[in-house]
Amino acid sequence: MTASTPGSTAEASSPAARGRLNGRMGGLGDVVPGVLLAAAVGVVATLLEPTAARLAAALFGATAGLPAMVLALVIGILLNPVAQRLVFRPGLTFCVKKVLRWAVALLGLKIAVGDVLGLGWQVMVVVVAGMAATLVSGVWLARLFGRSDAYGALVGSATAVCGASAALATVSVLPDYKEREADVAFVVVAVNALATLAMLLYPPLAAFVGFDERMTGALLGAAIHDVAQVAGAGYAVSEVAGNTAVVVKLFRVFLLLPVVLAVAFYFASQGGSTARARVPVPVFAIVFLALVLVNSYALLPGPVTGVLNEASRTGLLLAIAALGLGTSPRALASLGWRHVVIATGVTLIILAISVAGLALLG
Repeated sequence: MTASTPGSTAEASSPAARGRLNGRMGGLGDVVPGVLLAAAVGVVATLLEPTAARLAAALFGATAGLPAMVLALVIGILLNPVAQRLVFRPGLTFCVKKVLRWAVALLGLKIAVGDVLGLGWQVMVVVVAGMAATLVSGVWLARLFGRSDAYGALVGSATAVCGASAALATVSVLPDYKEREADVAFVVVAVNALATLAMLLYPPLAAFVGFDERMTGALLGAAIHDVAQVAGAGYAVSEVAGNTAVVVKLFRVFLLLPVVLAVAFYFASQGGSTARARVPVPVFAIVFLALVLVNSYALLPGPVTGVLNEASRTGLLLAIAALGLGTSPRALASLGWRHVVIATGVTLIILAISVAGLALLG
């Protein structure tokens, strides 16, 4: 009889090997129901997005309605009782933890270093100062109103960087706490609502202050939270304002990496979960930075970049849908007025610093 060797058919068919294979297949099967549920919510939200845009235009004259990510979050929250079934939990956790990080990393393909450098160092300084003050004031206001530092970091990063995407990136490095899912859901909805309001109010404010088209665009890009609202407000003024606003906004997205790292190390130093704060961050952060360089030097063909950008959008949509599905409406309703005050406060802080800084440059 011939003895089996490592890697032989005999070993591959052994009970231990079959057990490992079945374990892997079982693990894959466990995540499928939750992923499919999140995907279904994402599809419905995408189909409803044009209708929401038309409704917003009819009611407010706005050029950007509710984004699919916000719609997915709201639909997910409404379906939370369905998502409480145990069969969905592994897949929803997979979307929020694994899919999210790689979707955020792929955001690097939207940014080119050359466009950022073209802003000039003075504008960069104003933007960085506004972002830093917003992040710090988020934690400070949270303490002032008796909320957790984690909520302050969430609303501060979402306001400072890029709305929902930044909130999702930041939550991946926060320690676990009771109101975590409800806080993220609230921040996504509140930041989008404030950004939509800013899209309508900030262009007249820039005209009142006396900003020209370029400075108006810089203000919109520096002070409005979400990319869609930045573009809507900027191009409603002029092409120059729109182009400047989008580039300034992408500079803020570029700074997602240091913001997330700063939040991670802050909570690690405060005695939070060091493993959560330090292990996950470098992986997607390093990929994010690498893809910025790839995009800057056009190392990938346009069609490939387009596919990866769509993968990023889809991943973020899955993650936000899964987050909504895991958020109890009762927990969200219990947050109270302090959450609203803090979100509004950080919005006013980044606006005030942006206006004052750009006025000095003008």
